[in-house]
Amino acid sequence: MTNTENATAQLSAVGVSIWLDDLSRELITGGSLQKLIDEKNVVGVTTNPTIFASALAKGELYDEQVRELAAQGVTTDRAVFEITTDDVADASKIFRPIYDATKGFDGRVSIEVEPGLAHDTEGTVSAAKALWAKVDQPNAMIKIPATKAGLPAITEVIGNGISVNVTLIFGIERYLEVVDAYLSGLEKAKAAGHELSTIHSVASFFVSRVDTEIDKRLDAVGSDEAKAFKSKAGIANARLAYEAFEKAFAEPRATALLEAGANKQRPLWASTGVKSPDLPDTLYVTELAVAETVNTMPGKTLDATSDHGVIEGDQVTTNYADAHAVIDALPGFGISLTEVTELLEKEGVEKFIVSWNELLDTVTTALEGAKK
Repeated sequence: MTNTENATAQLSAVGVSIWLDDLSRELITGGSLQKLIDEKNVVGVTTNPTIFASALAKGELYDEQVRELAAQGVTTDRAVFEITTDDVADASKIFRPIYDATKGFDGRVSIEVEPGLAHDTEGTVSAAKALWAKVDQPNAMIKIPATKAGLPAITEVIGNGISVNVTLIFGIERYLEVVDAYLSGLEKAKAAGHELSTIHSVASFFVSRVDTEIDKRLDAVGSDEAKAFKSKAGIANARLAYEAFEKAFAEPRATALLEAGANKQRPLWASTGVKSPDLPDTLYVTELAVAETVNTMPGKTLDATSDHGVIEGDQVTTNYADAHAVIDALPGFGISLTEVTELLEKEGVEKFIVSWNELLDTVTTALEGAKK
């Protein structure tokens, strides 16, 4: 099967940008990342604290840098900053040709601000600027969570001409606030004289976690009618986010900015690995295929898609009625989608803080070991 015939090429042809939800020094230096670009149509990378914690826990390729940092007597926080930004900068260089070829839409490598800053607007802005300056690659993207405190930070960072990946979005209401924060940032950037065409953003909608929480509640209801809606809410919620995206960027405020050279903030489907073995392993890829989106996949999901994904074109705009029907049915089972999405945001921040602390512990241990 040639590269133009495989499922990942077909997905790309629909208008979906495939980004890998993983990064490690081994992927960068061993040629695996380039291979994924060449063979599986990967055009970007996303990272998060969990990914870095896993990479450092397993990666001997970090030992030399850890020894150097230990000799310099740096703090654990500084060591994490140096190690992770080096990986992102090196990955960005690999993706630079794609960035140039796509005028900045792809070839992106995302790095997240420390999750403990999720409720600290000024701290987030400061951290985002520091990460952007240190990575020092135009195709980097700074990840900022879509918390209440994150929204004004998104505006401020975009206003400084920095590209942003807005993460941890679960609900449509919050998503619309994210779009507003992005447009406000563009307006700020324009007033400051920044070239709007160089600023890019994606809005990361988490999919499988919505199903996990809602399916648990449907199981608790226990009726056959309730169970018939299992594993449908995550996709329905994402499809309605896309409907909201289409409407938002057709409004006069957005179109005026687009006419001035700005880019749409593309929806990004995150958390696209299935959590249940009963589900098709490509579910959150094939069912969310639509133009002007990004799907960031864990390696396992990418492999499954490449191996046996069946891409049947746009599965989003043709299914708005079904999506509304699924979401409208939930209150009848006593399920509040607003309550679910608020809970998931809270849990999402907490999980990333746990991973961040694991990352700090791993690096602390490595630094201490290097001093012996």
